Amino acid sequence: MRPDTPAENVDHTAEAARLERTAGLYPQDVEALLLRAAAHLELSGDRPAAATLYDRLLATDAELENPYLVRALKASNLWEYGHEAEARAVIDGIRTAAPRDPAPWVIVAESLEAHDELEQAHETFTEAVRLLLTDVAEPPAATHPLLFGRHRVRRMLGAAHDEWDALADSVHTLPITLDELHDPKRVWSLGSENPAELEAEISRLRAELGAYRTALSRPFPVAVLHWPTDELAELLGAYPALAGEYPSHEEHLATIETALRELAASGTPNLGIVTGTVPSYEAFAASEGTAPDDTDLLPQYATTLAARGRALPWPPPRSAACWCGSGRTYGECHGTTEA
Repeated sequence: MRPDTPAENVDHTAEAARLERTAGLYPQDVEALLLRAAAHLELSGDRPAAATLYDRLLATDAELENPYLVRALKASNLWEYGHEAEARAVIDGIRTAAPRDPAPWVIVAESLEAHDELEQAHETFTEAVRLLLTDVAEPPAATHPLLFGRHRVRRMLGAAHDEWDALADSVHTLPITLDELHDPKRVWSLGSENPAELEAEISRLRAELGAYRTALSRPFPVAVLHWPTDELAELLGAYPALAGEYPSHEEHLATIETALRELAASGTPNLGIVTGTVPSYEAFAASEGTAPDDTDLLPQYATTLAARGRALPWPPPRSAACWCGSGRTYGECHGTTEA
């Protein structure tokens, strides 16, 4: 599916089948591709087939990048087509394991919320924010849905604001406050005969829809190709014609950061970085019928890696590890103003 294809024009069953075929060609990306295929199957209404893909991933001998994400998606899917007991068991297992990735927590908490298990949803959101955000100066963007979800559930439960709710307010960027967005009584205003009240509620709903779209979308990134030190040395050793593109590894890293900052300054959204490996690049060149030392192949390779879900968003939080692999935080490394 092209990234600009309207959702209503997507044949989800056909797209799932295409992604499964692609997973057979790129075994190193099977997890990302099959998760996308399962999502299309869920959207098509074929939840049993989606469950089969989740089970296929969990049964593989290969080490998964995020097994708890797969389990969380499986649990959410199971509950949607009547397997509540099994879904609850999977959710309990995830909570006990306490993964450090926020995504599984968001999925299982929202699944509980969607089935009116508000107390359990609140407990799950709270466990996650305490685990991931205690003594964290700047909440990473990936944790914001945890804070927002917890705030939303607490409003539905009628709970008073606490320090985590205040933190949610501080990272919220929409013009309408979280208290307004998450007000359980808002729905009643839709029955009002006052045009001003209806217009205000429509504005709130549009803002909320925008927030959900932002949280749920995984748009196609504009990705820049990054070669780790060893991989770049191997690449230039095998294909010296590429030396003009990469005079040194230090210059390569500086060029990446500069290019991304220029793209950001021009208003280009959704920027990312993909990391290349020589075997993967050679396989891509062979699939394209092109010599690996063809410089025109490099941006195509980056785009293909991004399309296969390999891009990391840029910029990372200043307190997160730098994208270059130096071991320092982004704020201490390429995130400095001098970078």
